[in-house]
Amino acid sequence: MRIALAQINTTVGDIRGNRDRVLVELENAGRLGADLALFPELTLTGYPPRDMLGIHGFVDANIAALHEIALHAGRTGAVVGFVDRNTLGEGKEFHNAAALVAEGKIQGTVHKTLLPTYDVFDEDRYFEKSRENRVIHFRGRRVGITICEDAWNAEDFWSRPLYATDPVRALVEAGADLLVNISASPFEMNKPRFRYGMLLEHVRRHHIPMLYLNLVGGNDDLIFDGNSLVIGRHGNLIAQARGFGDDLLISDPDSATDQPYRQGDAAQDLLDALVLGTRDYAQKCGFRSAVLGLSGGIDSAVTACIAARALGPANVLGVSMPSVYSAQASHDDARTLAQNLGIEFRVIPIQPLFREYVDVLAPIFRDRAPDTTEENLQARIRGNLLMALSNKFGHLVLSTGNKSEIGVGYCTLYGDMAGGLAVISDVPKTVVYRLAAHINREREMIPPNTIDRVPSAELRPDQTDQDTLPDYAVLDEILRLRVEEQLSVDEIAARDLDRGTVAEVVRMIHTSEYKRRQAAPGLKVSQRAFGTGRRMPIASRISF
Repeated sequence: MRIALAQINTTVGDIRGNRDRVLVELENAGRLGADLALFPELTLTGYPPRDMLGIHGFVDANIAALHEIALHAGRTGAVVGFVDRNTLGEGKEFHNAAALVAEGKIQGTVHKTLLPTYDVFDEDRYFEKSRENRVIHFRGRRVGITICEDAWNAEDFWSRPLYATDPVRALVEAGADLLVNISASPFEMNKPRFRYGMLLEHVRRHHIPMLYLNLVGGNDDLIFDGNSLVIGRHGNLIAQARGFGDDLLISDPDSATDQPYRQGDAAQDLLDALVLGTRDYAQKCGFRSAVLGLSGGIDSAVTACIAARALGPANVLGVSMPSVYSAQASHDDARTLAQNLGIEFRVIPIQPLFREYVDVLAPIFRDRAPDTTEENLQARIRGNLLMALSNKFGHLVLSTGNKSEIGVGYCTLYGDMAGGLAVISDVPKTVVYRLAAHINREREMIPPNTIDRVPSAELRPDQTDQDTLPDYAVLDEILRLRVEEQLSVDEIAARDLDRGTVAEVVRMIHTSEYKRRQAAPGLKVSQRAFGTGRRMPIASRISF
């Protein structure tokens, strides 16, 4: 049997557009001799639809689209993800479902069993889990179809399984001789290889071929990397789709082909993910261009490089907004960066505006020395200018803060945090430097001085980040242990880190929650980002 893995980029809510994309790829698969074409989880609604499911007519429209696809499915069948209605009379109203369509009709439907509620997932809020393990007969094969999380409970793979049941094993016991998983598995650094190892565990245990079809593209903060796979019954890797791009992969799951797993370079994967996430966020939100502040620093430089790749240099505006505290070298580096990238560059000095603010506030601030208030005023002036350019020209404002700064609140609310998308908000400062080096590996795009200079917000004389923060290597390690591994202060300090420093960083993380709640959406690339998957209270107190 020849099976096509249609790794496509869907848009949440665009049922007609998603339907039309399925019809095009189904026709292409048929022309290439495929017997069956696979499409991603919730193909028709896009993933994740969240509360769109509650809009009257939305689910009905996606079911109608499925029937239209079925009418067009002739000899080449298709497995399509959609939202089905729960007809049991109890439980949640909907199912996360997949249908196998062929010969002009729906041949069979399955529902998702494991409904994740951790990190960015909230499926139990909307869907009722499956109560049966159903194998669908197609062209002499007994096809066991699972949906994303259903394949994430492989026996013996996890030290502590999250669920009591393994849907893959249940389908094998029901007689499946071909395993299919349609998925919307978000990207995280190092996750593609981990995912491959988990799927391989199923095959090695059951000796049945497995086809894994993953979504590609960006939807809000989530990025889907594709990297779909076909694994033969002997654990041989038959085929692997590309990462971070659409693909139509035709494969025979019974082939004896055995190729090495193609593992991408970590820095390149991260760059590709951020470019894809930025491009899709802009396009799916209706933006054709972007604007960002260019300070001459490493964060804005890397963000500008990502934006130029995502939207095209002609569609990116970089703005230098120097104050009296801005070094000439910073301004020169910003201009050089813009020239290297081929993006538009403008200069708007903020010193006159800053002076006006200070003069207006002087009677109220009398007898009080300048402090972070005046520093934040500069950042807020810059944020206002970028938003004015956005309003006037329709640009998407890209904020440039990294995970290290946002994590401890080293950022200005309504200032440098202003924007429509926080491109590198899940990238630690140390990784930002690695990205910069990777971007410069073939041609110098980011000026060396930007990389080599001691990082500074340049909001007061001779300021450096380390006046306020620990060394970034130390800070990033504490952030990782606290945010991603959720260790206590004592546990982190036991990793040969100064306890006082650890306690202070943890305090800053906790007290900055209110800032992050008001930040622009950020692209998720780590195990735990400051976004939809992290639900910390704001009004709280840590006393241990």
